[in-house]
Amino acid sequence: MAPAPMNGHNPSSRRRGLRHALQVPLDVTVLRWGIPDTVPGRSLNLSPNGVAAILAGELSPGEKVGVEIRLPESENPLRTRALVRHHDKLRCGFEFIGLSEEQRTALSTWAENAGPALAVNESALSVAQTHFNREAADSSLPALSRRGWLFLFLSAAVLLSVLWWRWHRGWEDLESGLRKSQSLPQAQAQVPAEAMQKLVRHRVDPEYPAAARPQKLQGIVVLDVLVGRDGTVLNVRPLGGPAILAQAAVEALRWWRFEPYRVKGKTAVAETTVAVEFKP
Repeated sequence: MAPAPMNGHNPSSRRRGLRHALQVPLDVTVLRWGIPDTVPGRSLNLSPNGVAAILAGELSPGEKVGVEIRLPESENPLRTRALVRHHDKLRCGFEFIGLSEEQRTALSTWAENAGPALAVNESALSVAQTHFNREAADSSLPALSRRGWLFLFLSAAVLLSVLWWRWHRGWEDLESGLRKSQSLPQAQAQVPAEAMQKLVRHRVDPEYPAAARPQKLQGIVVLDVLVGRDGTVLNVRPLGGPAILAQAAVEALRWWRFEPYRVKGKTAVAETTVAVEFKP
């Protein structure tokens, strides 16, 4: 689940069992002042117990939310309730609290077929260390046995460090946009910017880069945007403007969500342009 527990929870319960490294679009709905607010994001790893994701918004640990996960090759999205266990900047971990047995079985089967398994259990390190300390404290044990326990403990620590590094590397790849699809679908429709703006469901405004302030850079950055059938942004490519401003615009646009564009009643992959203005 999440990389850090909430206060009052047993740390040995974190991220037990197998998780599957999967990146699929998801929406998180949270009630704020009685009004539902939908925050888009992408999963990083998934299990029948919960999901780790990066979101385009802030949540608070302990909040109860609705989660909608759009699994590839599935007609209907997976909808369930979840509890926010952790949130740090864009990183968020959820524990499913309303998953039926039928949904749990279907999710487990799909995840095993779709993504590589990562066996992550942070409590194993503390268990190994406690066991070693107890054995080492027994003066009746021979020196060779103590060295053997030390070797096992160090081996377990190295293994868990590697798994931990792989988990964090996935977050960094997703945040920096390094992990992209190997092949992007061809655009089925070229949509004018004015028409596509009317279909915007969720907008994330870019932040003015601190590195651009000394030069007081300003201007309009034009972006070429590829939107998938489900309204998610598949690719963003700057067409003009200062490189520093263009990168900030790209990072914001990849979190936008659109209503699916339709051609003759069917959803289609659409290509459009978006202009973003920067002022110091």
